[in-house]
Amino acid sequence: MDMAGLYRKILTIRCFEEKVDWLFSRGLLGGTTHLCIGQEAVAVGVAEALGPDDYVVSTHRGHGHLISRGADLARIFAELLGLREGYCRGNGGTQHLCAPELGFLGTNGITGGGIPIAAGAGLSIKLSGEDRLSVCFFGDGASNQGVFYETLNMAAVWSLPVLFVCENNLYGMSTPFADVSPYADVARKADAFGVKSSVVDGMDVIKVAERARGAAGYVRSGGGPVLLEAKTYRYCGHSKSDPRSYRTAGEEAAWKAKDPVVTMELALLELMGRKEIDALSEEVTATVDAAYDAALAGTEPTAADSMEGVYAERKDLIS
Repeated sequence: MDMAGLYRKILTIRCFEEKVDWLFSRGLLGGTTHLCIGQEAVAVGVAEALGPDDYVVSTHRGHGHLISRGADLARIFAELLGLREGYCRGNGGTQHLCAPELGFLGTNGITGGGIPIAAGAGLSIKLSGEDRLSVCFFGDGASNQGVFYETLNMAAVWSLPVLFVCENNLYGMSTPFADVSPYADVARKADAFGVKSSVVDGMDVIKVAERARGAAGYVRSGGGPVLLEAKTYRYCGHSKSDPRSYRTAGEEAAWKAKDPVVTMELALLELMGRKEIDALSEEVTATVDAAYDAALAGTEPTAADSMEGVYAERKDLIS
């Protein structure tokens, strides 16, 4: 396994999200944002099990998922800035960020909203006989939505090639998952539908990658859907206005002791020197900064870039 490559990907997501946080804190980006700082190992680990033709359906906390698919950082920044060079010509923003050319079917502002979309993609794969996989990320809060159970049932009945990935960060907004579930593992909910499931340490990218590869292989072989639950933690609040008053300093410190960036740095020290790691870190930071600077050179959307303009341009798809 390419340890340096995994570290680069995790650190890229971390630096990107920290840059976004910095921009929001200074009022340079509109709307809101949901950062995945702390959860990077899940996105990167699962991505290791995917091919270029696989589909990915994301959540409201989706920047890391898209970056793990090899997205152009400047185009993501441009989208967040509402510029026409963005992936959705500035129409989507952070909550509706889509990159079909990367198999990325979009972030979603609705809790659990992407789950049935992933099943739809899985059904299209099954009907067409394509060698593809549909991956659906969702949070622990979404596992209490009715659409989760309906979709899991349908995926099981039709044996759809879908890998459901629950990023269990312990909180649905400010509500502890322990307060709204009779048991700690979302994975147990798959038992009712005969769906294979497992739980993995979502702070350890190596473990996530290994478990995801096994799950993806099972799905690709025709075994049916799999639910993989990754226990992880978001260091930031639910969104930019969340003070995290519902969590203790001790809890946060315990999870930060398992920081995926730090863990990977320690692992890399067994393979390369401190100077090499520092140089790699500086390179990633410079890359993210350069991407933001490039995005700033973008242009404002025109009427042709509006949703109406896009529909008119691609009317062949909806006629």
